[in-house]
Amino acid sequence: MNRRAFLARSASIAAAVALPAPLRGDPYRPWTSLRAAGPVRIRGRVVAGGRGVARAGVSDGITVVSSGADGSFDLVSEGAQPFVMLSPPPGFEIPTQATGTFGLFQPIRADRNSEMAIRFELAPLRTSDDRHTFLVLADTQTQDQPEMARLHAETVPDVRATVGKLGEVPLFGVADGDIMYDDLALYAEYERAVGAMAIPFAQVVGNHDLDLTSDRDEASTATFQRHFGPTYYSFNRGRVHYVVLDDVFFYGGGYLGYLSDRQLTWLARDLARVEPGAPVVVFLHIPLHSQLYARHNRPRPEISNTVTNREALVRLLEPYPARVISGHTHEMDHRREGRVIEHTLGTVCGAWWTGDICYDGTPNGYAVFEVKGESFQWRYKATGQPDDHQIRLYPRGADPRAPDEIVANVWNWDQAWTVTYRVNGESKGLMARRRGLDPRSASEHQGEDKPAKRTWVDPVVTEHLFYAPVEQGTSVVVEARDPWGEVYRAQV
Repeated sequence: MNRRAFLARSASIAAAVALPAPLRGDPYRPWTSLRAAGPVRIRGRVVAGGRGVARAGVSDGITVVSSGADGSFDLVSEGAQPFVMLSPPPGFEIPTQATGTFGLFQPIRADRNSEMAIRFELAPLRTSDDRHTFLVLADTQTQDQPEMARLHAETVPDVRATVGKLGEVPLFGVADGDIMYDDLALYAEYERAVGAMAIPFAQVVGNHDLDLTSDRDEASTATFQRHFGPTYYSFNRGRVHYVVLDDVFFYGGGYLGYLSDRQLTWLARDLARVEPGAPVVVFLHIPLHSQLYARHNRPRPEISNTVTNREALVRLLEPYPARVISGHTHEMDHRREGRVIEHTLGTVCGAWWTGDICYDGTPNGYAVFEVKGESFQWRYKATGQPDDHQIRLYPRGADPRAPDEIVANVWNWDQAWTVTYRVNGESKGLMARRRGLDPRSASEHQGEDKPAKRTWVDPVVTEHLFYAPVEQGTSVVVEARDPWGEVYRAQV
C-alpha cells in the first residue's frame, strides 16, 4: 500500500463506525446543541495581584470583548459555546493547567438565571517579554507505547537542553497538531512529556487528534477539548499577537483543510483588537497551500494537504506582517501566500517514527523561533544533534541521476540563504538548487519492504537539495549562510 492510499484509508475509517447514542435518532442535530441552548451572560474580572488588568481579550469563540480599566468585562454568549477564553495582554505569565498545557479558558456553566461569574488570575512576568522564544513541535504523532517511549527518551531531554541554553527569556511551546496517531488514550503520556519539558505548551488540533467515531466536525474534537480546552484562541507576547486555529474539518468519512465560518468570524473580531502593522503569528496544522502536488507534477493540491478556503484567512491577515506555522506533511518548506510567510516544519516523529529523518531528509526535530521586538529569527533543531547540524552532505554520485555531483540537503533553506562550495580550498561559488530525492531517504524509504515498520512511507521530492560537479578524490566543503549571518559547514 502506498502512502496516499494508506492516508486515504486512515481518514475514512470513521464512516463504518456506529454513531454515539445521542445522535442516532437525529443524525443532523448539531453536536453543540447537546449543551444549554439559551444565551448566557458572563460577568467577570481579569486581575493580577488583586489589581484589574485592562485590555485583556475575553471571548466565547464568537463574540470578543476587552476588559476595562478595572479588569471587568461583560459578555453575552450564545448558549452552545463550551468555553470562555482569555487572550492575555503582554507582560504576564501564560496560565497553565496542572499538566503544563495552556489554561487560557474556563468552561461555560450558567446558573438557573443563565448567568455566570468568572475571574481570571494572571501573574506578572519577572522580565520583559519584548524578547521571547517559542518552540514548535510538529507531529509528535505517537501511535503506541514504544513510540511514546522514544518521545520521552529522545525529544524531551533535547527540548530541556535547548530550554536550558535559552536562559531567562520568556518561553512557550506549541504542539502543532497530530499530537497523537489516532489513539487518544495516549494524551496523558503526552501531558507527562509537557510537564517534563517544563514550559507552557499550546496545542493545535491535527487530523490524527480526532474522535474518529464522530460523524461531524463539531463532535470530532471532544476528547481534545477535554484535555486541552478550545481548539482556537489567541494570546500576546511582547509586540506579537499569536493565534491558534483549527483547520481540520472532519466530515465522518475523512477530513479536509478548511476554516469554519464561525472561526473566521471570531478571528476577524479578535484581530480588530490588534493594531495594524503589528506582527501576527498563526499556528495551524494543515498548511495553507502545500506544494507537494507541484513537486510531484500533479494538477492541483489534495484537499487534505491544503486549506481550501485559505484566501479568507489571507485577507484577514493583510493589515499585519504575518507568518503562519504549520506541520502535517512531514517535510520542511518555507514559502509565501500573498503577503503571508508560511513555515511548514519537519516533524518530531520524522517519517512516522521509522528512523530519525523525515521523508524529505529533514532530521526528526523541532523549530526554535527567537523574537526581539518585531523581528524573528528561526532555526531547526535536529533531535540529538548539535545546534549547528543544518546540512547533510553526500559524496559524488550519491544521487544516481547526478553521478558526477555532490548533493547537500539544507533543510531550513529559504530564498534568503546562500549555499556555496570550495574544492581543495578554492571557492567555486554557488551550488545549484534542484528538485530531487534526499539520497538517505531514498535508501531507507524506497521499496515495497521499506521502511520495515511502515512500508507505505516513500521518499518525497524536495526543493532544498543543492548540487555541484566535482572530480573524484577532491576535498569539498559546503557552506550555507542563513539570513542572520550564521555559517554552517559540512565536508566530504
